[in-house]
Amino acid sequence: MPKASASNKKPHDYKSLTGRQKAAIFMVSMGSDISAEVFKHLREDEVETLTFEIARLDTVDSDFKESVLREFQDMMKAQNYITSGGIDFARELLEKSLGSQKAIDIINRLTSSLQVRPFDFIRRTDPAHLLNFIQQEHPQTIALILAYLEPNKASIILQNLPDDIQSEVARRIATMDRTSPDVLREVERVLEKKLSTLSSEDYTAAGGVGSIVEILNLVDRSSEKSIIESLEEDDPDLAEEIKKRMFVFEDIVMLDDRAIQKVMREVDTQELAKALKSVEPEVQDKIFRNMSKRAASMLKEDMEFMGPVRLKDVEESQQKIVSTIRHLEDNGDIVIARSGEDELVV
Repeated sequence: MPKASASNKKPHDYKSLTGRQKAAIFMVSMGSDISAEVFKHLREDEVETLTFEIARLDTVDSDFKESVLREFQDMMKAQNYITSGGIDFARELLEKSLGSQKAIDIINRLTSSLQVRPFDFIRRTDPAHLLNFIQQEHPQTIALILAYLEPNKASIILQNLPDDIQSEVARRIATMDRTSPDVLREVERVLEKKLSTLSSEDYTAAGGVGSIVEILNLVDRSSEKSIIESLEEDDPDLAEEIKKRMFVFEDIVMLDDRAIQKVMREVDTQELAKALKSVEPEVQDKIFRNMSKRAASMLKEDMEFMGPVRLKDVEESQQKIVSTIRHLEDNGDIVIARSGEDELVV
């Protein structure tokens, strides 16, 4: 833990506050309950640093507190403006409400760490209009655009593409790695008829198996099944990798009680005990609630007497249960609810 030094003296004016000191004042102002929730989303080193700053606070000057909260509100407002309409839009609105200089200061603080993603102008376009705009493009171009879209918009476009190119686009997203700025600029130029400003010359990562899994998790079941089946013919290894990640073990909490009970009848108790060793209590509770008291008690005893289990073995058991769940879904025994669909029906 760093020692206090002359630089740690209480600042005399708001401008002399460091970012860490402002964060500490903000957390204290929010109260312990909200601060505890924020801490859950921080890295360990960030928690340690922030805890140290909070511990050093003596009393929080009321003017400092008000200024910190006002600055936070301004920054969040600016971030929302940027998200909804881009940097120029945000600057225009902030200038009207806060004045030119303050607007510039806020935008500069945000954009110092903010990267403007490619296809920003496309992400604000209605998916239906965008579908008409890009469906005649080459599958690689479509894949590149969808990889940079929010998954919910990308899923709408993917499931409405012609059947003959759905799986091809999905495959290209899954196998996409890094795209050079030159290629991104050229695609943007063709689509928008002018260059879009890229904030960095670094190669930009997008796509990959994780990207297509996130998109496929949001498309309707028939589109997902059609795409997976086509991929199984063209690239069985890739299809298997995608299927493994489509439904992770922790997603079992999305199943209703009757579905879980059906799954439990198909699962070996020892496999289940191993699978539950490293999951959140919420997942364990979901399973225990769908067993008789006697069976739940025996399962808990099995988990306790099992002792430490290698993470690899836990993951293998979880994957076996996931395979069972997907098999039951494919056979129509259970239905996994997806975004925009009705609740799970058995």
